[in-house]
Amino acid sequence: MDTKLQPLFTPWKIGNCEIKNRFVLTSMGGTDLFGWMEINHFDKAGARFIMEVAKNNCGLVLPGCQPVYNPILGQWIDKNNKMYKDLAKWMPEFHKTGAKLFVQLTAGFGRSFTVSSMMEKLYNNPVLNVLSKPVMNLDKITASASPSENRWSDKLPSREITKAEINRFVEAFAVSSRKLKEAGVDGVEIHAVHEGYLLDQFALKYVNKRTDEYGGSFENRYRFAVDIVKAIKKECGDDFPVSLRYSVVSKTKGMRQGALPGEEYTEVGRDMEESEKAIKYLSDAGYDMFNCDNGTYDAWYWAHPPVYMPENCNLEDVEHIRQFTDKPVVCAGRLDPVVAAQSIAEGKIDGAGFARPFLADQEWITKLMNGKEKEIRPCILCHNGCFNMCHYKGVPNDQDLSDSTHLARCAVNAEVMQWNKHKIVKTNNPKTVHIVGGGIGGMESARVLKLRGHNPVIHEKSDILGGTFIPASAESYKGKLRDLLEWYRLQIRELEIEVKFNDEVKDISSFGNEPVIIATGSTPVLLRKTPGYEKMVEGCEFLNGEKEVGETVAVVGGGLTGCEIAYELALQGKKPLIVEMKDDIVSQKGVCLANSSYLREWFALNNVPVYLETSLTSVNDGSITCKGKDGKELNVPCDSVISCVGYRPAPLAKGGKNVYLVGDCLAIGNLRSVIWRAYEVAMKI
Repeated sequence: MDTKLQPLFTPWKIGNCEIKNRFVLTSMGGTDLFGWMEINHFDKAGARFIMEVAKNNCGLVLPGCQPVYNPILGQWIDKNNKMYKDLAKWMPEFHKTGAKLFVQLTAGFGRSFTVSSMMEKLYNNPVLNVLSKPVMNLDKITASASPSENRWSDKLPSREITKAEINRFVEAFAVSSRKLKEAGVDGVEIHAVHEGYLLDQFALKYVNKRTDEYGGSFENRYRFAVDIVKAIKKECGDDFPVSLRYSVVSKTKGMRQGALPGEEYTEVGRDMEESEKAIKYLSDAGYDMFNCDNGTYDAWYWAHPPVYMPENCNLEDVEHIRQFTDKPVVCAGRLDPVVAAQSIAEGKIDGAGFARPFLADQEWITKLMNGKEKEIRPCILCHNGCFNMCHYKGVPNDQDLSDSTHLARCAVNAEVMQWNKHKIVKTNNPKTVHIVGGGIGGMESARVLKLRGHNPVIHEKSDILGGTFIPASAESYKGKLRDLLEWYRLQIRELEIEVKFNDEVKDISSFGNEPVIIATGSTPVLLRKTPGYEKMVEGCEFLNGEKEVGETVAVVGGGLTGCEIAYELALQGKKPLIVEMKDDIVSQKGVCLANSSYLREWFALNNVPVYLETSLTSVNDGSITCKGKDGKELNVPCDSVISCVGYRPAPLAKGGKNVYLVGDCLAIGNLRSVIWRAYEVAMKI
């Protein structure tokens, strides 16, 4: 093990509860012990995930946030005794790992509740509104500190929560905590004066406009959170640890307006001055630990950092706030373990919080301990599987229902939280399987086939594995994606999978009756009917360094690929502009709002011209001509033009008997669709 990591493996205490090391699994929706967006019960899938993390040397483990009032069927979790009894039977096995368990309880989401188009219909249709209330009472679920707009929808506003409802929440926190203590749980965490959830909405001035004892003054705004910890301590005793999930600074300019790293702005939420006062106030009230990051749902990229955010983005603020409490403090958010270890050694923080890395690889701490860092399957911060709540102009949360109800899955790990569906089953009939294409889809297919006992052979037309993921991971800020590419190449080497390089397959008939997986990817869409199209540089040509571009670059296509290229150009000091036919950039399913809002706001802050509802009509020498939604043409000067208007599947052969298609040659998707499809195909053979 790298000696720089040693401080992470030292014990510490939360109250009288000793934790064996400084690693903390912070909560993720979907890893709950009592179910997520379903009837409350002891959840075996969540328990399996928690147990795997605990077995692999995590010191403090927090399951996904558990609403004390379940949005589905309106259940209060203090009323269900069976699931606590089931939990009590499981806890002794958990404690054999040496880890400690804190269960995170939440009052809910308020105006941050992720409203979908279906929910808008349920709410706004008088008949459906009445009929749906026993199943999903949207009026109650979305209630906030004060009447306010929903983060996701203009059609489902939040009403003001009543004092009677507040009192019921406080009671539920206290009774649920006692039942958790009786079940053998080591502590609870209250979620949250954090991320703009309901309790935070009471604390934040820009949301809370109340005039009663829960609004106005500093003490009134934090009263709800104080009432909760006092009630828990009264019910459970002073020795039962209560942590608080806490956003140090809101990083918010207004409703649906975040503040980017380094941006000068006026804080409408909790600034550092108020936070210094608040953490002491909350410490004195009884909270025993603060599990910290930054942001709100209006500035979501702080709490759920995409790959564009800097590493350790919250650490400086958390180190600062540590000076204002005598209770231990945990930092989370794109944290580098070596940097976290140094901060712990210097006494600046007490624990290091990680979440999504555990979805990608539950064994990553064990691998760190054993000096096997290269074997850690990396999280690439894509949110494609774990948290793909998507939003763009004109829609609420644009997300498939299966994704809404099955969070905490992982784009790069098809198995996690899907063990019943995705699991390695050894074959009784080993076969040689030919894989045409050595991109991510081809490598994942080969990896799973080999683990099952088959003999996969990869036929790659170039001299390197990676395919289109090589240009996809080429931008300067995509180190995590390059780590994933190296992880796959390592798997191919360690599993001793045969790879035939410089082997372009043009006809699969030579493989006879042996199974064939086609993973030949896609080809770019070229605007051949556009005059001057031959002057354009295709996106992959730019990313692969095959063609140079000038100072001012027009990027045609404002989807994720085009926007990421424009972002890279700007980081290089060039002057990009974006031309997009739709009414918003990154207007596509599967891209989390935390990711897309960063790009939209970054382009706005840095004055990157974005031409929406605009189509390219010609590419000229030194300019492009476009047509706006009003039908008028405009001439935009530029030195180069990059085409990012999409891709078409390019299968070498059609699927059929013994022939399987994976990746973009089947259908254009994202990394999640490529990896999951490859896994499933490899399991069929």
